[in-house]
Amino acid sequence: MLSNDLKKELRTREQISESMHQALKDNDAEGYTKAFDELMERIGADLREEYDGKLQELQQTMDNKVLQARGANLLTSEERKFYEKFGDCIRAKDPKQAITNANLIMPDTVIDRVFEELQSAHPLLSRINFMPSGAAAKIITNTTGYQRAVWGELCDDIVKETLAGFAVVNTTLFKLSAFLPVCKAMLDLGPEWLDNFIRQTLYEAYANGAEAGFYDGTGKDQPIGMTRQVGTGVTVTDGVYPRKAKIKLNDLSTETLGGLLGLLAVDANGKPRQVRDLIMVVNPHDYFTKIMPATTVMAPDGTFRNNVLPYPIEIIQSAAANPGEAALGIGYRYLGLIGSEAEGRIDYSDHYQFLQDNRVYLIKGYANGLPLDNNAFLFLDISALKPIAYKVEMIESREPSTDATLGSLRIGSKALTPAFAPATVTYTAATTDATNTITAVPATAGATVEITVGTEIVSNGSAATWAAGENTVTVKVTAEDGTTTKTYTVTVTKS
Repeated sequence: MLSNDLKKELRTREQISESMHQALKDNDAEGYTKAFDELMERIGADLREEYDGKLQELQQTMDNKVLQARGANLLTSEERKFYEKFGDCIRAKDPKQAITNANLIMPDTVIDRVFEELQSAHPLLSRINFMPSGAAAKIITNTTGYQRAVWGELCDDIVKETLAGFAVVNTTLFKLSAFLPVCKAMLDLGPEWLDNFIRQTLYEAYANGAEAGFYDGTGKDQPIGMTRQVGTGVTVTDGVYPRKAKIKLNDLSTETLGGLLGLLAVDANGKPRQVRDLIMVVNPHDYFTKIMPATTVMAPDGTFRNNVLPYPIEIIQSAAANPGEAALGIGYRYLGLIGSEAEGRIDYSDHYQFLQDNRVYLIKGYANGLPLDNNAFLFLDISALKPIAYKVEMIESREPSTDATLGSLRIGSKALTPAFAPATVTYTAATTDATNTITAVPATAGATVEITVGTEIVSNGSAATWAAGENTVTVKVTAEDGTTTKTYTVTVTKS
């Protein structure tokens, strides 16, 4: 790159070109030669600067590849500018004043990546419905999760019925704060590593805070948890939403679990909805002492299958759940909101000092969450949940059926005389066709049918060939017991 002094000494190409034109006009050979020499120097300097720029760009590309291979995130220009500014503030003699004056706000892209990492690495956060929101917003939601069109004439009642499935949710984001100790030595590693350090710190702090709020938040300056009551008629005391009554769960049998899922299959307005994307949030200790023994079975090959349930449910371990309890519900019916305005503000903190030479900063994010209806989640008491138990029960074999009747008998589209009835065994029919398909359906599935035309056996459902005059069709039905039989006869006359 050219030094500033050299740039000041050299004139631009336009200026030099003007001097050359003037020298030509003045017939000044010496002035023209001097200007031409200066032009050559200018061109050389421009080429050196262009080369240095490309070399620096190539070096940055190589550095980025190395950093990426080492786990560092590649920064946008805005992110790099932010971290360089943050580093300058930390190095200042008065970092608190420098931070205040700088009014540092972390770029949205950094916070977005943190929440993307949270969703990809935390099963609970990956199964709920995350969406960006401003500091305060109104969101239109479907309260049923299922809405159908209504047939008939348009009237006010039908409009009300359709609109009853939607509601406006008022949301206000709450601060989600994390303390960030940064030592001066960290700054020497560069913006990429400072970014990695800050994102990992935010990740750990936000993960714990978000899961705790989404699972059992009171609603007062924090999310409304899955375990809380919401909706019309719920008494909120000083901003705190009451917990749901616990449902005692002693086993995970088909009948028991089906009864719980039946509660989720009806929305708060009493309307049916599809039950899908189910999650069960349990304490990690409870998972291994209660859930795992109740959902693990041995396969015929001697290996074990974990999380075996009568209906697909993703079991999620979270320290946010207290021992002896769990939340079961429809994951996408929990709305998690991420602030998109004024997020990532960094303030200096005087309250914490963990290590010498560390300066502690406070990063403020914004988030909220709430169940979309009161029936979306159930609060369970699993303290008495029993392990799965195998029960061997002797069942007597069923007596085979003795039903040897036909349910229907058809010979192409020809009419039978009399009309077919299971108890009637003799019929006549007339045809002018060379062939007709014979189809005989037994009244009981276990029975077998044998069809003959004269002495020739005909497969059931295939065509029979007629001779001129009378043809005798015999349909023999053998019951499931293998002994009881019944024979139907049709005399088909071909003219």
